[in-house]
Amino acid sequence: MNKSLFIVVFLFYSIGFSQNDNTNSYQKRVLETAEIELLLSYYNQDGQNAAVSGGEGTEELTDATSSIVVKIPLNPNDILTVDAGISAYSSASTSNVDPFDKNSRTASPFSASSGASQSDALVHFNPSYQHSSDNRNSVYSAQAYVSSEYDYFSIGFGGGYTRLFNEKNTEVSASFQVFLDKWIPQYPVELRNGFSDSRITGNGTYNPIFDAFNDETRNSYSLSLSFSQILGKRMQGSIFMDIVSQSGLLSTPHQRVYFGDMNDFFIEEFQLADDVEQLPDNRFKIPIGARLNYYLNDLIVLRSYYRYYSDDWGITAHTASLEVPIKLNDKFTLYPNYRYYKQTAADYFYEKEVAVSNLEFYTSDYDLSAYNAHQYGMGIRYKDIFTTAKVFTFGLKTIDFRFGKYDRSDGLDSYIFSLGTTFVGD
Repeated sequence: MNKSLFIVVFLFYSIGFSQNDNTNSYQKRVLETAEIELLLSYYNQDGQNAAVSGGEGTEELTDATSSIVVKIPLNPNDILTVDAGISAYSSASTSNVDPFDKNSRTASPFSASSGASQSDALVHFNPSYQHSSDNRNSVYSAQAYVSSEYDYFSIGFGGGYTRLFNEKNTEVSASFQVFLDKWIPQYPVELRNGFSDSRITGNGTYNPIFDAFNDETRNSYSLSLSFSQILGKRMQGSIFMDIVSQSGLLSTPHQRVYFGDMNDFFIEEFQLADDVEQLPDNRFKIPIGARLNYYLNDLIVLRSYYRYYSDDWGITAHTASLEVPIKLNDKFTLYPNYRYYKQTAADYFYEKEVAVSNLEFYTSDYDLSAYNAHQYGMGIRYKDIFTTAKVFTFGLKTIDFRFGKYDRSDGLDSYIFSLGTTFVGD
């Protein structure tokens, strides 16, 4: 499935003071009261290079996501956070895992079928725990993760440590994450055992080279390091690096490939697969980047970002972005932003019918092709530190509304609307 999902996460922090009954003195709390964050988003994309149909066909997809994040202060130093949500999508592209659904439409990679893979929901549950030292110079964290959709199941865990120095002007952090995933392969229907159809046309006999994958697991391990420094009254910068290792089934089982040295076979207008993509069972990634924020004046802040990415599949990429928050008044802030991305192609990417059958690895997934992309966005935030508006016993602290438009040089385009709100307890 060729889908580009932009997931927008809103994190809001509050620092306060409360009475310590044991010492009869005030202690700075990490989180004053419980917080509830709600996030809703709607995403839509389209394009003509679907990996499910071998690099040609509709990439139309819609996704609606809702999630809730609850932060609970267990005591002045500890916070328990629970993040749960559901993402429901409808995809013309993945519906063509089985394009021959016997309905009235003609089977074609440029139109959707009504097969079972047309829509699905991803459900996730992510609890985490954070402990801060009494002087707030050390922060420990631990988290777990589980998610499920119709053809994929994932569990994960991780932890981290942050240390502040130099009167909290310097921050160093390290964290790790492990994901242990399992595919429930949904192969293209024509490659499944027992498939036959009297409508097949072509020269000779349809005889794909496909073999089912033996390993249906995928494991991912990542280590993240970052360094942040306040550089002056107006400037703050940070650098970061991730080291990511993946192993197991890194191919997507339902993404077709068509070879240039094999005859073409069709049912109606839909070409039958010669194989599914075959990718190495190991991948090593290293992104390195930096952020620089500059306080221009009371109204404007400049937030810049750059990242360089490289992996052992032959992809190198550059990402640069700029966000310029503009404070309209005490409660409203605008967030115009722009992001540019450019990458080289993976060693194993081939357009439709360019790969040949004696290759070891091949894919026609345009996410692994060479392309550049532009993303434009605008957001507006309402913030009320006094939480004058109430919903039951919770006060409304922030409302964030954002819009993003994404255009890729291969023709994929998308947009996303997101709405985030934060409520705090009395």
